[in-house]
Amino acid sequence: MTELPVGPPVDATPARRPGPVVLEGRYGRLEKLGAQHAHALWEAVRGHDHIWTYMSSYGPFADDRTFHDWVVSRTTLEDPYSYAVITPSGRCVGISTLMDIRTTARSVEVGHIVYSPALQRTPLGTEVQYLLARYAFEALGNRRYEWKCNALNAPSRRAALRYGFVFEGILRQHTIAKGRNRDTAYFSMLDSEWPARKAAFERWLAPENFDAQGRQKASLGALNGGAPR
Repeated sequence: MTELPVGPPVDATPARRPGPVVLEGRYGRLEKLGAQHAHALWEAVRGHDHIWTYMSSYGPFADDRTFHDWVVSRTTLEDPYSYAVITPSGRCVGISTLMDIRTTARSVEVGHIVYSPALQRTPLGTEVQYLLARYAFEALGNRRYEWKCNALNAPSRRAALRYGFVFEGILRQHTIAKGRNRDTAYFSMLDSEWPARKAAFERWLAPENFDAQGRQKASLGALNGGAPR
């Protein structure tokens, strides 16, 4: 009897769950989201309602109190597990989470990303993604790292490719978000790809990659083998 093809054997030891770590970088840090971050983050996102356009179920927020209550509600969740993005001065300027945590499959997604204008297009904004990916692969032991977004969200799709994720396809009519159809674009990065992606992140983040005006010399997209960005 002819044997049917099966996948190669892998280490089935479950991945670890995200925890309240502090991930220190050169340009800032990540720490577990807490109520103490709400006011500074509100000041950073207030008046920029476009940030929330592609969030599937929340935002924009009417006022400081409503936003504070939302932040507090996120702090108790285990999935997604939320981290605050902190500048060297101690100011909270964003949130990023690890979610869809499937420890037995050794898979996790980075998502629910809230970047205020103060964080967008900065070295810290990119460093956040480096720190979380490194944590997901090297500390938690995942073999698959996912990025998903609304298929109409062109900036998010460009960001995924810039960071070194591989486009996998679109799930049509995947869900309903704020009363509207959402097709979802899927991207992934594998543990076998991480060493090269890590090297590209670290080369891009190195101080010598920026000129005296803070402009990049080599783009991360090019370092990852794609178009310069």
